[in-house]
Amino acid sequence: MAHDRVSVLQALETQGVCPVFYHSDPEVSLNVIRACARGGAPVVEFTNRGDFACDLFGEINRELIRTDPEVVLGIGSVVDSGTASLYLNRGARFVVSPCLVPDVAKVCNRRMVAYFPGCGSVTDIGEAHELGCDIVKLFPGSSVGGPDFVKAVKGPMPWVKIMPTGGVDPDEASIAKWFGAGIVAAGMGSKLVTDEAVKSGDWAAIEAKVRATVDAVVAYRASNKG
Repeated sequence: MAHDRVSVLQALETQGVCPVFYHSDPEVSLNVIRACARGGAPVVEFTNRGDFACDLFGEINRELIRTDPEVVLGIGSVVDSGTASLYLNRGARFVVSPCLVPDVAKVCNRRMVAYFPGCGSVTDIGEAHELGCDIVKLFPGSSVGGPDFVKAVKGPMPWVKIMPTGGVDPDEASIAKWFGAGIVAAGMGSKLVTDEAVKSGDWAAIEAKVRATVDAVVAYRASNKG
């Protein structure tokens, strides 16, 4: 299944929750990613951590393309254009950074791949838009103003699409607070894909937690239309 830039952006906004995950074992990684997809979140951010992470990503993504074509696997924690290129050549469908890196935006634009840069100020967000970024990652979400920051930014810039990572919990109260402020999606790491579930190989628990979180976003949106 082809995943172009527009379809990736639409899929991310639709599911509302982007699991953020890394594990050095390819089988564990595949099981976690597949559990997330079964739970309603096929768009997953695999993070660039550890030695040979790029090779690991290529191995995982090649298998997913063969067996689970609905999965949209992107790469996170990218801070330079060379690294971005390595992952793009291994089929990354989107790239995420903890900070705004103009050279990464340019590399992604050349390949028509979505880039979500980490932004912590209105200046960052404005520059990201100049570089063609459709969605900006608010990072670290809770430390740069949280939902109040989102509301404040969307006043003068209502077109902004924000995806915080850090500070959004997989529960109804947190989802209501953040989505009520105007975010379009949220990145969630170990609070969603817990270390306990990964260590015990409880893929069903991961699937259930992801499903509950995705459903909570759907329910909030349905009850707050207009």
